Amino acid sequence: MSNRILLRGGRIISMDPAVGDLDSGDILIEDGKIVAVQPHIEADAEVVDATGRIVIPGFVDTHRHTWEAAIRGCAPNATLDDYFVEVLDTFAPKYRPEDVYASNLAGSLECLNAGITTLVDWSHINNTPEHPDAAVQALQETGIRAQYAYGSANTSLADYWFESKLSIPGDDVRRVRSAYFSSDDQLLTMGLATRGTGFCVNDVVTAEWRLARELNIPVTVHVAMGRLAGRFGMIKALSELNLLGPDVTYIHCCYFSDEEWQLVADSGGTVSIAPQVEVQMGHGWPPVVKATEYGLRPSLSIDVVTTVPGDMFTQMRAAFGADRARINAVWWERNEPAQGLPTARQMLEAATINGAHVAGLESRTGSLTPGKRADIVLLDATAINMTPIHDPVAAVVLMADVSNVEAVLVDGEFRKRDFKLLGDVSRARTLVENSAEHLVAATKPVAA
Repeated sequence: MSNRILLRGGRIISMDPAVGDLDSGDILIEDGKIVAVQPHIEADAEVVDATGRIVIPGFVDTHRHTWEAAIRGCAPNATLDDYFVEVLDTFAPKYRPEDVYASNLAGSLECLNAGITTLVDWSHINNTPEHPDAAVQALQETGIRAQYAYGSANTSLADYWFESKLSIPGDDVRRVRSAYFSSDDQLLTMGLATRGTGFCVNDVVTAEWRLARELNIPVTVHVAMGRLAGRFGMIKALSELNLLGPDVTYIHCCYFSDEEWQLVADSGGTVSIAPQVEVQMGHGWPPVVKATEYGLRPSLSIDVVTTVPGDMFTQMRAAFGADRARINAVWWERNEPAQGLPTARQMLEAATINGAHVAGLESRTGSLTPGKRADIVLLDATAINMTPIHDPVAAVVLMADVSNVEAVLVDGEFRKRDFKLLGDVSRARTLVENSAEHLVAATKPVAA
């Protein structure tokens, strides 16, 4: 017997132009798939009253170092340079597999609680072969849709991040691919989280790209951010190595030249932007509008909860405010009315359908489209911070917060309902708190 759910009477923002937005509509879900989105549906199904709710696709976070959940808020005032020392050179080498498990468990539940149904887990914490096993196990247990991006170890900052000659271990990447990702048609898929030119010597860069393409998994790489990488000319260097392609996601992109933007666009590459981190830690202006000028579809990401909140509402507002501030300043200097300002709907696109595109999952998620998997969020629009609703998109992008996330479905399964996560939150909290205690103790200076 099929499992059928009928979401009835919600205010639907589908993010699919063919479906449109409905002031009041129903969504029929069967065996984890969206079957129909219509003004009214009669069906033999479990009926969920969505009256007074805004119904949207689940958010897609295209780049998060989920393993850092155990050190949440440890670097509130950090610049990017500080982060390399305070996090990657201090805490990361002390991470045990159980700390990665605890962080990915708590971090994935945090995503689901905030309406993030798809996550690109940028896991550059593989200090031993047991570390990726622990990360994947936690993702599996929470039921989130995720791309696990296998990254480097963090046992030595100097060895792994400054003209590194150390490659990600190909044999272990192959093992993880075979053990957990033999099928690409599942909730969890795989990518390779590489460091790229400037951070590695060219032979290492080429070897890691070759490994990803041998295994038919996408590449995700930080580029053109902050004082160092902003001067590397990374895209031009990758182009000279013939490594650009539609299977590569470029993160941050704050200091691209016009030539580099065009190279990414011409190669079919995708873009992930982490607005709050970028303005706060000195990466540069979040280039959401700039990406669209080259025909790219920018997505949003959280990056690190060591320094910023872990929800997509923060990112949409940070992107919206930062890009409008940047563009308004340009036109103020010209003494002309501003043009090309981003819209609230563009921010919601970046957080949903564009994110699915960047994660390589647009055929499965990112919009409320019949035939896609049912990754759906219900927001309480009767709450005092959202009502009255004049513009539902504005309500989601500029008014809502995590407190409004009433229900979350991933693949047609409730992961949050009636404002409560359905996972074992108490266990996750205990584990991640224990890991935090271990990590703080392990990094405390030894008394003379």
